[in-house]
This record gives sequence, structure tokens and C-alpha cells, in this order.
Amino acid sequence: MDLLRLSADIEQMMVRQNLRGMATLSAHLPTGSYLRVAQLMVGCKGLVLIGTGFPVADSFETDGPVGALVLYKVLEKLGATPLLCCGDPLFSALKDGYSCLQLPVNSADAASFAQQFLQQHHPELIISIERPGLAADGRYYNMRGQDISARCANFDVFFQQACCPAIAIGDGGNEIGMGKLYQAVSQLAITPSVTGSDELLLADVSNWAAYGVLALVSKLKDAETGCGWLLDCQPKELLAYLVERGAVDGVTGLACQTEDSLPPAHAELLIADLQRLCFPD
Repeated sequence: MDLLRLSADIEQMMVRQNLRGMATLSAHLPTGSYLRVAQLMVGCKGLVLIGTGFPVADSFETDGPVGALVLYKVLEKLGATPLLCCGDPLFSALKDGYSCLQLPVNSADAASFAQQFLQQHHPELIISIERPGLAADGRYYNMRGQDISARCANFDVFFQQACCPAIAIGDGGNEIGMGKLYQAVSQLAITPSVTGSDELLLADVSNWAAYGVLALVSKLKDAETGCGWLLDCQPKELLAYLVERGAVDGVTGLACQTEDSLPPAHAELLIADLQRLCFPD
């Protein structure tokens, strides 16, 4: 199978609902972004930082952490060492079950914190999935244009100082990585992020990008039974795990097992479609 063609098909599938204009932005990205990220992950055996967590009031949203956990688990299977990077309250919710780095919230020392960590630990990859990205005025804004800077940990500085590939995932325009398409994102009804990335993955819901990457990782590892990894994903169970620990839906603000107001059936259908696309037999 032509992997670049497969990646293009997956990239279109990721934005087929076009909930927040990501299908329009996708046309501005070079084909093969999902394949390139999958190849980077398969080749990685060292430390991988995975930043996630978007503040909603005093909580965090379900979109982002689900995908981060999916990526975390597949990186472990690939022999890498994933580390979740997040601020409180998400850090406290995940630290007992996963290796986590606590990012200081609203800290003036964010840049020195990132510099010291990167110099000591030398990650091979940095990934951001649904993390707020700095706007042009140096503040953070949610989809409603509200300033949420007081509750945001700065992960942008890791991207700014990275000496390794930096991958970003977003679904709206105000996330880390969207600065890569700043001119196009500026046409959307949102306060855009200026923080760029080496690779940007777009999806209708950021969590879903993890399934698209995993589909290609599975295809690359097919000879080593990677084809079963996609079927191991359990969106409903991961949503329940996070809601039990305080997560809320980022659109509705409700503590329910949805992502951007959508029930897990949407993600389950997407996973089934990806499985049929990559492994038609």
C-alpha cells in the first residue's frame, strides 16, 4: 500500500466533519503529516514529552488527555519513554497512574524551567495535544475569546527551545502548533496561537488525531502484530477514567463522558473506519 496515499486519506478522514474549520486549514499543510509523525514515533527509543491539558474553569477538558494517554501507551509499546507534561489539576489527576512532569502554572520562570529540563534530559520528541498556545499578546485564550492565562501552564517554551522534532495537535486554532498556519488560522473566529511546530496534525477533535497516528504506526509495525493496537483503543473507558478524576467537556462544561460535546460513539466509529482503511482484510 502507498503509505503517503494512506496518510492523505487519514488526514481527510480526521477533518471530515469540519466542526471548527480544520478541513479548510488542512489544505495549507503538506500531505503526509500523519505519516511523518508515525515514522518519528516508530524510530524513537528515548524520552518523549507529551504536553496536554486545557483549563476549563477550575478543571480540565476531556479533549487532549484521552489522546495523550493513547500516545503514551503506544510509545511504551514502541520502546520509548513517554512523560506526560501538564499543570494542576490534571497533573494531580494523572500522576499516580502515569509518569508525569508538573508544569508550573502562570509562572514567570517558565522559560528557565523548560531550559533546565531540556538541557538535563534531552528528549527525542516533544508532542503537544490540545494545549493552549500563546496568542500574539502573550496571553492564553479559550474558544470563546476569554483570557485563561491565570490557569495556564506554559508549554510553549518547550517548543521554542526544542532541539528535537516538535509535534503539535489541535482542532480549533488557539492551540500550540497553530502558529505554523498563523495567516490561515487568523481567518477563523478565534484568537489564534502564534506558537508553531515542526509538524502540525489537524483533527475535528484533538483526541482523534492520536487514533490517526496510531493507525499509521500500526501499519508500519504490521509485521510485528502492530495491527491489533488500534483495536485496543477504548475511548469510552478513557473518558470514564478522566471524568472520575475531574475532567469536564470543553464545550458544555459538564462532567460527562463526552469530548467537545460528542459521545464516544463518534470516536469508536472513526477507529472502526481507520481499521478498515488500514487493514481491509
